[in-house]
Amino acid sequence: MKNLVLIFVLSGVVLVSCSEKNNGDWKNKACNPELLHNSVKQVTDVIVHDIFSPPVASRIYAYISVAGYEAARHEDSTYLSLAGQLHGLEAPPEPEAGVEYCFPFSSTVAVLKVGKALVFSDDKMDKYYDSLMLMYKKSGMPKDVYDRSLAYGTAVADHILVWSGKDNYKQTRSFPKYSISDDPSTWKPTPPAYMDAVEPHWNKIRTFVLDSAAQFKPERNTPFSIDKKSQFYKEALQVRDVGNALTEEQKQIAMFWDCNPFVMNVKGHVMFATKKISPGGHWINITHVACAKANANVVQSAEAYARVAISLAEGFISCWDEKYRSKLIRPETYINQFIDQDWIPLLQTPPFPEHTSGHSVISNSAAVALTDLFGENFAFTDSTEIEFGLSVRSFNSFQHAAEEATISRFYGGIHYMPACEIGMKQGHAVGEFVGSRILTRRKDTKLSN
Repeated sequence: MKNLVLIFVLSGVVLVSCSEKNNGDWKNKACNPELLHNSVKQVTDVIVHDIFSPPVASRIYAYISVAGYEAARHEDSTYLSLAGQLHGLEAPPEPEAGVEYCFPFSSTVAVLKVGKALVFSDDKMDKYYDSLMLMYKKSGMPKDVYDRSLAYGTAVADHILVWSGKDNYKQTRSFPKYSISDDPSTWKPTPPAYMDAVEPHWNKIRTFVLDSAAQFKPERNTPFSIDKKSQFYKEALQVRDVGNALTEEQKQIAMFWDCNPFVMNVKGHVMFATKKISPGGHWINITHVACAKANANVVQSAEAYARVAISLAEGFISCWDEKYRSKLIRPETYINQFIDQDWIPLLQTPPFPEHTSGHSVISNSAAVALTDLFGENFAFTDSTEIEFGLSVRSFNSFQHAAEEATISRFYGGIHYMPACEIGMKQGHAVGEFVGSRILTRRKDTKLSN
């Protein structure tokens, strides 16, 4: 990354950034955006290991990303704080004026400290954190700059954690489980694990910019019916018939976007789990791919993570609000009861109600955020699933990827078509609203590719 001169004037006092020209080779190492990307990826790896549900994972991504952004934004005076823009977020601590900081370093510290506080596997976070701190020390960074930047990143992290602690998440941990109803239209646990419904009270989580979880209440699902002439029966039959005749390309699309954090495998009397990346984690990785292609620096990358992560988190809150309002039965359950008792979908049905499709909502919400940043025709190759044994897929735009993620749920046999189509509209509405409410730069410019 090129060395830049960035002078910040706050209240008439000069603040010197990490990237000041001709101030040591250590800056090329410490200001490398890959250190931020790798830190976010470390959090993703721990999220996968700890098997956080998709909504909870999105909450983690939102808080680490806001922390990273608030620490990094001082690198460029055109970037604005999200304080006052996000519900309940007060102004984070300001760096001391007139002394030198390495804000990219502060940003990675903030990401990792917030991440550690929100996951279970502290040891995995500590090991990575210690190795990264050693790298920064060996970079040649002056000790006073190191100490000051570390302290600032820690202060920002502490501020964000106080904010996160007031979002009602802890309270929802003690709320009652989903109650299974005798109503045949409602969701029931699905094979093979028959797990409890995931996060039935997620609409009680504080939103980030939405007025409420129900602000973008989507169209309702097709009225339930077991009449073979009904529209609902036809939609279920469509899932079964398409699922039985999938092309290899359709199977690959479904598997690529599966993103089920906890797939239960059954081998005779033995059951074991396969861990995968969450849907939100997949889009966070796409954000890394886009930043790398656009040669985004640290503050630009931190901005991208923050905007995408907030869009993802709001998408989950909005979607889950509808899921536990409609409580609609999954295709697998309906088909097994009323059409074909032996039918099994290509993908394992996740443990929560059907309408609307979570992938459809959050993928389109994230795509809106990424398009706002990088442009409409940003082609990219998505390598997210390589580590999970799948090949890359290429897309002409973020919207192209979101549309494929949307239809993947129908191919996988876990959603009726309306859940996908309506979910896409819901996601767009959420993403556009988030984009209209968040201002991160004084001058609105897109990153070039």
